[in-house]
Amino acid sequence: MQCERCQTMIEPGEEKSLNDRVPCEEKSRMIQLTNPMEIFKLLDRSNCKKCNELTCMAFAAAVFKGQRQLSECPRLESQDIEPYAGKSEGRVTNEQELEFMIEELKTRLASVDLCSAAGKIGARFSGSELTIKIFGKNFSVNSKGDLTADIHIHPWVTIPVLNHIIESKGTLLSGKWVALRGLKNGETWYRLFEQRCEKPLKRLADMHTGLFEDMIRVFNGKQVENHYSSDVSLVLRPLPRVPILICYSKPEDGFESNLNVFFDSTAEDHLNIESIYFLAVGLMRMFEKIARRHSFQ
Repeated sequence: MQCERCQTMIEPGEEKSLNDRVPCEEKSRMIQLTNPMEIFKLLDRSNCKKCNELTCMAFAAAVFKGQRQLSECPRLESQDIEPYAGKSEGRVTNEQELEFMIEELKTRLASVDLCSAAGKIGARFSGSELTIKIFGKNFSVNSKGDLTADIHIHPWVTIPVLNHIIESKGTLLSGKWVALRGLKNGETWYRLFEQRCEKPLKRLADMHTGLFEDMIRVFNGKQVENHYSSDVSLVLRPLPRVPILICYSKPEDGFESNLNVFFDSTAEDHLNIESIYFLAVGLMRMFEKIARRHSFQ
């Protein structure tokens, strides 16, 4: 038989009163939430913390993963929740995760005094925009999170830049270089950093003899006096207050090459450790693209 209200077929034995069933028109209104951003857009984005999450973004992510219920948001009305109750896929792709992180940072950026932040990070503030140099190229953002840049706006760079604007303490550089594990919170990230940044970069340097020349030309790098008995010592400035020193020793007399990446000891005063990792791995990916373009891989 058919439901008189929507003509949906009902199997024999399922004839229940409509009062005991979810109305068919309500079924049609139920919406499948396919990513955290869809949940975030339902919220008022006030970051009130009444749900015990730091931000509305964090709450949306927890709902999507099934760790929280949408009804736990004290600012949502019941009629706004019902169409979405219990509906999410609970899986986040890498691309969605990066997009989500960027949107959360943009939300936090709205409460930042960009004029004051510009002074802390060596950036310029004009009108309503903060402009910072990324490898010598302009990268601009306003309080709404609108981004414009003279370089490709890639999540692996955008996330550290926004974090830098929001979190930097404005500390002066110490001039003391340390490995990632020498930073306060670097030890827990070092193994992953070594696998995703230092080792791949060493392989590129071994295969691509012009890699460091490309770094100087494309990324405004500067060769400096050799550090730690290396053959090449190169400083890059992805952010004015977060320089990176790359030291490379060529293979010699049966010994393999060696490459290490160092940061100013004040790096965590300008970026959290996760963003430092993001920035370095983002650089690594850019270098790989250069190598592929030159057919060295």
